[in-house]
Amino acid sequence: MPNTLNVGIVGTGIFARDRHLPSYQEMPEHFRVTAAFNRTRSKAEAFAEVAEISKDKVYDNLDEILADESISFIDALLPAQFNATTVVKCVAANKPVILEKPIAATIAQAREIVKIAETTSVPVGIAENWLFLEVAKTVKKYLPKIGPLSAFTYNSTGPFIFHNKYLATSWRKNPEHIGGFLSDGGVHQLAFLVDILGEVHSVSAHTKQVRPQSGTDDVVFSTVRMKKNDLIGTFTYGSAFGSCEKSVFLKVYGLNGSLLVNLSEKRAPKVTVIIGDSAEADAKTEEFTVKEDGSFGVNAEFLNFYEAVSKKDKSLVKGSPRIAFHHLAIVAAFLESSAKNGDNVVIENP
Repeated sequence: MPNTLNVGIVGTGIFARDRHLPSYQEMPEHFRVTAAFNRTRSKAEAFAEVAEISKDKVYDNLDEILADESISFIDALLPAQFNATTVVKCVAANKPVILEKPIAATIAQAREIVKIAETTSVPVGIAENWLFLEVAKTVKKYLPKIGPLSAFTYNSTGPFIFHNKYLATSWRKNPEHIGGFLSDGGVHQLAFLVDILGEVHSVSAHTKQVRPQSGTDDVVFSTVRMKKNDLIGTFTYGSAFGSCEKSVFLKVYGLNGSLLVNLSEKRAPKVTVIIGDSAEADAKTEEFTVKEDGSFGVNAEFLNFYEAVSKKDKSLVKGSPRIAFHHLAIVAAFLESSAKNGDNVVIENP
């Protein structure tokens, strides 16, 4: 039987209730949520009631919950501008911490988190669940069959949703994190893309604000050059448009075929692989669906962090601050390029 880790939740908002808590409850042999803190105590108390946390484990500040020696690690779901301070305090208290994406509100804060994480033995993770999708594992197995790779198209676009419970939160309506929804949601897409095709070298982009409710620029259209294989492509992201079909896909082109991943139906992504080296080839097509679990990678993400904490080995964390820094740095490059009328911008390193 595995050792059960006690989880302290910091930030008891929508995603803590709707996804993090259910994930922990689905894996009781690994996790037990035992403590909570929210800046608004009533919200922490309401969460504690649902999570069956005793009243004496509802804390009034971060220092108090960190002082609880029974807690194995902190799960922090906070506005991105508070992540750096939270990491500093958790590491000082020798308490492992996993933080919700994006890694930080600014590149400077993200760089600070990377520095701290890489100079301590305490596991620090960034919760980017798209790094743990089953379909990505499958796609990577097929890429050699269509290679050498030449180019790609990534698209995630859709209609604006006025009654969006996440958009209604004050920190999203008035974002302090760069790019607002471009970083909040865009890092998911970039995590998936980078996990499959490798890191981005540079971008040329145009961004704009389509909806005033977004608080800042909310769509990006860009061209991208990857670090490896002289691979070029496009990356388009935004769900601020009028009525249209929700479309999320990655198409990869190789000299010996192509591969299409359709993520529009998140729980059952479809993959189409075409093998053939030209229009004249007797091309062979294979189509199949990959089933994703109800957590869409969150459960696997937590199990990965469980292993790192249990083994006291931070190198096991897949969603490391360095990895998450790269995703945010791409968003920063989109914004910089757009401000320079589409000039090419090289992605910053930590």
